[in-house]
Amino acid sequence: MLSKGFFEFVEIRTKFASIIPFALGSVYSIYHFNRFNIINFAIMFFSIIAFDMATTAINNYCDYIKILPKNNTKDRTALLGYLKPTTAYIIILLLLTIAVFFGIILTIRTNFIVLLIGSVSFLAGILYSFGPISISRMPLGEIFSGIFMGFIIIFLSVYIHIFDLNIVSMIYFDKILSIKMNLPEIINIALFSIPAMTGIANIMLSNNICDVQKDILSKRYTLPHYIGIQNALKLFSALYYIGYIDIVILVVLRLIPFVSILILFTIFPVSKNIIAFNKDPVKSKTFILAVKNFVMINLPQIIFIEIIILLR
Repeated sequence: MLSKGFFEFVEIRTKFASIIPFALGSVYSIYHFNRFNIINFAIMFFSIIAFDMATTAINNYCDYIKILPKNNTKDRTALLGYLKPTTAYIIILLLLTIAVFFGIILTIRTNFIVLLIGSVSFLAGILYSFGPISISRMPLGEIFSGIFMGFIIIFLSVYIHIFDLNIVSMIYFDKILSIKMNLPEIINIALFSIPAMTGIANIMLSNNICDVQKDILSKRYTLPHYIGIQNALKLFSALYYIGYIDIVILVVLRLIPFVSILILFTIFPVSKNIIAFNKDPVKSKTFILAVKNFVMINLPQIIFIEIIILLR
């Protein structure tokens, strides 16, 4: 079925990595600024989900092309969700068109900052998979995915509701371009983003750990290849605990409600999943645990903030 192949091609199961940061930024905007623009919210949602699917599809399509035909195994055709290459290519173009269309509308409704940040994110997403030396073929995937999908999505999903408050503004006057930033607010959003950043980086890292041998066949040399599987597994574990430490800091600084301290109880199932993954890092068996950990740490944050918003 085309729909099943499409969902496999875009790896729909990993889209929590963009939806949850988007929701986190939205509730942060309501909690701290009492601002929520439903139209901008809907426009950005369609843009980021289409672009997330597009970048995943491009990555899989490029891997399909770069694996030699003589290695035309089931794994190779699975990269396209068993779709025809022409169909896969058309899907990529349609998804990119949708993402750009809604991105332009969002810029018209907000300001140039959204266009600037969105364009940089768009370029990073394309360069992640495309080109002679793509980001996905270097030990930088975890850093780029964590920053762009963790921090940038959260920042933009806050900014689209408060763009008129000028926490970031750009002025061109008398041949001088000036950029002004409200650093305390930006630092607060960055701190708020850390659990999402580490969780998303770990989704990428776990994927690369599982695929390290297969990636070598397509000349992709990711972080686990350079630091070794054991060190990659140690990093995988450490990133989650950094996220938990940050949650304590956020509560102390009152950037999130005190009830969010309950998120620390998720450390027990998350630790269990870490042990299971470290013991048997296999794509078909334990990769999903990284996605579950990401959801377990970040989804309660959304729920707790929403509860406090409704109660106040």
